[in-house]
Amino acid sequence: RFVSERMVPFSFPLAKCALWDPVPMGDVIGSHITYYRNPKLSMMEKTLRLAYRHAKQNEKKLLSCFLLGTLAVDEAGEGITLTIDRFDPGREV
Repeated sequence: RFVSERMVPFSFPLAKCALWDPVPMGDVIGSHITYYRNPKLSMMEKTLRLAYRHAKQNEKKLLSCFLLGTLAVDEAGEGITLTIDRFDPGREV
């Protein structure tokens, strides 16, 4: 399901040396993870509780952290599962 209002073009950070020609070629196409596959999100309760506790203890409105996990495609190739099993609060600096 391509919704052009919500699609945002992405860009790569500036570098001294490019491995490819950055000039666009061809027609614009939309690519979205849910276009061909049915997504499923799975999260460990321990991870969710740890992230929630960290957010409650933090006095800042903006919180930087990482949720780490694995992405797997099912045997039929019809669905994907994102399993989040780790929380990393990150660093202040």
